[in-house]
Amino acid sequence: MRIVAGTLGGRRIRAPRGRGTRPTPERVREAVFSAIGSVDGLTVLDLFAGSGALGLEAVSRGARRATLVDRDRAAHTTIASNVTALGLDEQCTVLRADWRRALTDLARAEIAYDIVFLDPPYGDWEAIRGDLGEALEPVLASGARVVAEHPATEAPSLPHMQVERRRAYGDTAVTFMSLRTGSLG
Repeated sequence: MRIVAGTLGGRRIRAPRGRGTRPTPERVREAVFSAIGSVDGLTVLDLFAGSGALGLEAVSRGARRATLVDRDRAAHTTIASNVTALGLDEQCTVLRADWRRALTDLARAEIAYDIVFLDPPYGDWEAIRGDLGEALEPVLASGARVVAEHPATEAPSLPHMQVERRRAYGDTAVTFMSLRTGSLG
């Protein structure tokens, strides 16, 4: 697996071993960043990060900072190793935490993100979407975008978010969302 573009384009990154992580394929990452446009100077949160591929890709393409979060020990170790191997220790924060604790701690620290990548375990959307939507809101900067990866057979949504578009790439789909006007307090 490689970083697709930017200053680190072509550099290899590792994914955790086993079936617990589904790294975002390069062609899907390319399509996501093509749809997002410039990320220069933005702050990024990669929640359920797995290998950290989306957050690392964002930094390679000019994002100012990225926070990469995963609760799994092997994923956390892999992400930290990728960050160090790419020389991004100053630009990336790697957290080992579940999404609830991470979002609570980030909100308490008053950190706001311009882009949030979500790739929860497939099948978990319905169980977590209400709580996830509420917990995300305090860490979203004005005009923030949320990019959710999911099976093409699902159509996830989050409270207080409007779906801007949804694109399928084989069995994988990506939904782009933003806060509804007036949602951010």
